[in-house]
Amino acid sequence: FEKFLHIRIVILTLQNLTVIILYAFYFTWMVSIMSVSYKKLWKLLIDHDMRKKDLQRLSGVSPALIAKLGRNENVSTESLVKICTAHGCDVGDIMEIIPSKEMKSNWE
Repeated sequence: FEKFLHIRIVILTLQNLTVIILYAFYFTWMVSIMSVSYKKLWKLLIDHDMRKKDLQRLSGVSPALIAKLGRNENVSTESLVKICTAHGCDVGDIMEIIPSKEMKSNWE
């Protein structure tokens, strides 16, 4: 019985590993066909006469996160929620998802 249990655990572990590999491949593919823009956030700061330092202090996010936003990199949902909560806005008010040319041609 113990050998059977051990084999079953190995199979489950292999199945989980397969799912993780497939998920990692899917996530990489999605990142390559879509990008993020935070132009709306920078416009919001200008409209409120704020600087990035003010955004950092008000939202409670790190300077590294502000730098990632400046490079239009992906950030955690938690960080976006902090920024939105501080400004009383929605995620769509500070960012947008921009599909790649390949994705746009598939939609048409």
